[in-house]
Amino acid sequence: MSLPTNRRTLLKTLVATAIGSSLPGQVVFAGEPAIAGRTASPAGTAAPIPWRNWSGSQHSLPSRREAPASLGALQQLLRDTDAPVRPVGSGHSFSPLVPTDDILLSVNRLNGILSHDTDSLQATIAAGTRLGQIGGPLEALGQALRNMPDIDQQTLAGSLSTATHGTGATLPCMSDFITGVQLVTADGELLECDSNHHADVFQAAKVGLGALGIITAYRLQNTSPYKLRKVTEWQAIEDILDEAEANADRYRNFEFFYIPFSGMGFTETHEITDDPVSATARFDQNDGADTLRKVRNWLEWSPRLRRLVLSSYMKTLGREEKVASSWQTYTSDRNVRFNEMEYHLPRELGLQAFREIRALVEQRFPEVFFPFEVRYVKGDDIWLSPFYQQDSISIAVHRFHEEDHAPLFQAVEPIFRKYHGRPHWGKMNTLKGEDFRRLYPHWDDFAAVRQMLDPDGRFLNPYLKGLFA
Repeated sequence: MSLPTNRRTLLKTLVATAIGSSLPGQVVFAGEPAIAGRTASPAGTAAPIPWRNWSGSQHSLPSRREAPASLGALQQLLRDTDAPVRPVGSGHSFSPLVPTDDILLSVNRLNGILSHDTDSLQATIAAGTRLGQIGGPLEALGQALRNMPDIDQQTLAGSLSTATHGTGATLPCMSDFITGVQLVTADGELLECDSNHHADVFQAAKVGLGALGIITAYRLQNTSPYKLRKVTEWQAIEDILDEAEANADRYRNFEFFYIPFSGMGFTETHEITDDPVSATARFDQNDGADTLRKVRNWLEWSPRLRRLVLSSYMKTLGREEKVASSWQTYTSDRNVRFNEMEYHLPRELGLQAFREIRALVEQRFPEVFFPFEVRYVKGDDIWLSPFYQQDSISIAVHRFHEEDHAPLFQAVEPIFRKYHGRPHWGKMNTLKGEDFRRLYPHWDDFAAVRQMLDPDGRFLNPYLKGLFA
């Protein structure tokens, strides 16, 4: 859905009034054009094909690309070569987990729901299945994921291997839903792992970074299908912050976004409901991101006018409601590309850190326009989960993919670290192996399992070698 015409007109009028002159060129509110994430293979050539991630910030030239279509084909591939192998899903990680000059192995052809149990509400799902391919088929089987992140293009393996999460103070990251893992080792051996079989491997593989072997399937503990009422409301950021802790405890899912240099943000809440499916008019966030960029371009020279224009406009945006199946409610399209740094901080310190980050950005980085995102996540006991024994507030800072993210992230990261944050494994950070060892009590336990499964380091790329060598 595009930005409504009356709101476009209102924003143009506000900007023109604030500037006091005609705008430079025609104002057009439109989403960013899609940018290809991979280079297509030229017909009739075996030349290496470059790889890059969704935002374009990570790239490499693997010597080979493989995409086995079956478990047997994968096992044979690993037996037939001793070359290093890095698994890749949909390329939605911003950290350098994937880039390799050796074999890049896609799990995308290993997809679908493989089996399910009606009584236990568990399902075994192939590792290459996109999150967006799970909800409908799972609902048809009488099951639903307990929670989801806000993007559904990631593969299941990529999501779980990096502790991807949604939001909800009583809900852990998705890796906590795992009850079994099917993993192929460097020599092609198949391991079926759970809490009773290969228990240490199971514990490590819940958040394994693709460093243990190739995970081909997960068994997940699900729940019965449910509908959610999603409510989006725009408010002054100080009001959002004043009510955040109470709202995190009140709602099943709660998060908020802050729009830099506006004094405004919006909250999103979810509650389980039996009401019929319905929806009000929706503000298109992709269209909105492009609007924020244009306003930045026009008014970067005057933060005061920028705040006046944005806050005046955002106060016209009404409350939105949507009732739908859970899997249709959690996620949103993200067509405007960006790079991201996200840290998970102890819940009691998170909002204090947010205030400090907001102040820093609005003092030093007038070029920033992408919203900040703040979510709540329950702690768990997974060795390399950033939420290990820590109820957390997650704070994500973004930069438009065509702009230099480094200065902003370099300035913000010390604040994250000051407040004892752990970085999201799939997001940008500068931590080294010794830093992670201090943050994770079971770091050496994970490293020992990794060494036992892969003594020759076949599943390590340069980044992971730097962490575990």
